[in-house]
Amino acid sequence: MGSAFKKFCMQFCCCCCCADDDDEEDEKQPLVSPDPLDYFTREVQKRRDEETNLWSEPGDPSHSEREDDRTLHSLIQARSKTRMGSTGYRRLSVDIEAMRDVRREVREKWKTILENLGFMAEADSLLTVSAGASHDRMRNAPAARAMLQTLHSETSIFCSREPPPERYLFILDRLIYLDIAEDFLAKARRFYPPTDESDEETPGLAINLPLLLARVEAMNGAPDDDESERDLSD
Repeated sequence: MGSAFKKFCMQFCCCCCCADDDDEEDEKQPLVSPDPLDYFTREVQKRRDEETNLWSEPGDPSHSEREDDRTLHSLIQARSKTRMGSTGYRRLSVDIEAMRDVRREVREKWKTILENLGFMAEADSLLTVSAGASHDRMRNAPAARAMLQTLHSETSIFCSREPPPERYLFILDRLIYLDIAEDFLAKARRFYPPTDESDEETPGLAINLPLLLARVEAMNGAPDDDESERDLSD
């Protein structure tokens, strides 16, 4: 009995000593906490990317739900894997900027109308849509969608050959909440009346999405710049 108790005490003391050693080791280890600066840097970069690319589906982090978002995302990804300064890199940059210019042009039309309505200081914030935009948070989703379709069919704000970008659904929801949506629609009809498809300006490369995707595939499959250049010029 005494020897068993003694053995138990020795084992207990050994465990305690090991635990104390582990505690001391833990105390020696520095506490690693996420750097808030890194978080804010990532958030700033995310917002900058959002404003640069103006995703048609801002709530889709994969950028794969709409064909135009998928094309732009594929171009950006392909460029990131291409040697900077190469022929392929420059060609991809031209295509990316062409698509971005189309989107910026649409945004500028909205900004022009808002500023004409007296929202000079508020226009940029009203037109900002974050990646966290959710249809569940909308206050007037049905009315906003109906108005978006009206803008698409009765004005030349958007390209008539493509469905209107979903990002403007969230903006219209704000305008309805602020009770200025009808005024916005009236101004849009006056500033940007509908045009015949034959008279409509070709919106950059936005109507050539399959061609751009084919170009990305050609870039990814080309072993070098010279061969890529030959393939794309054929």
